[in-house]
Amino acid sequence: MRIALAQIQSGAEPTANLGLVEDYTQRAADAGASLVLFPEATMCRFGVPLAPLADAPVAPSVVLFTCKSSAAMLLNEASIRAGAASSLPLLGRPSCMALPAALAHGTVTSLGCIGNRVYTNLGADEMYVVVQGAKLESVSDQLGVIASANTTLEDFARGKQAALSTV
Repeated sequence: MRIALAQIQSGAEPTANLGLVEDYTQRAADAGASLVLFPEATMCRFGVPLAPLADAPVAPSVVLFTCKSSAAMLLNEASIRAGAASSLPLLGRPSCMALPAALAHGTVTSLGCIGNRVYTNLGADEMYVVVQGAKLESVSDQLGVIASANTTLEDFARGKQAALSTV
């Protein structure tokens, strides 16, 4: 079997990238290859949203949230309440391992790796939370409950803080 490796530079437009895939696949076939391998993010370069989740033509396997720690806390708590959390620790490098980890174990949180942060412009104060697509609705349902509970707890803690600061 002859295998071809196609090194292309993807852009933000999936239709244009598909044209590159077709062109390089034909070139490889003409050279006798029966299998062509393309790089990660071939259909759309890193850092470009593909479509709003509601407009996706198929149900997602996982949903990747980019968020600050306060939002990650809420998603984590909602995942626990929905029975969708994993027991995995906070993930680091490589950040792409968060996707299969979430598929296999449930909601995971990743700090992201430096390569991913460069490619996606992930902010220094941001991280990823990855939720299984099949559990997204139940996590979303619990998010309102968790947000409300946290607002109540924040008010309580601020009141205690104010009382302690006057002692």
